[in-house]
Amino acid sequence: MKRDIHPPYHPVVFRDAGAGVSFLTRSTATSDQTVEWEDGATYPVIDVDISSASHPFYTGKQLIIDTAGRVERFRRKYNRP
Repeated sequence: MKRDIHPPYHPVVFRDAGAGVSFLTRSTATSDQTVEWEDGATYPVIDVDISSASHPFYTGKQLIIDTAGRVERFRRKYNRP
């Protein structure tokens, strides 16, 4: 790898305000806001709208809505029950 061309890779807290969950991970993202983490250290914090803690796909609350009737048309076309 070439030296001095990559952005700094450091610990960052991602906070999902909707779910009330925070994740400490490493990233190249940065922020002017900081938060004190459970280990007593201060890290930059980035607020996100959706994370795996609040996304319907990961929480199991996803609804599949077939508004155009595509499933029924498929079943009629291929004669499936």
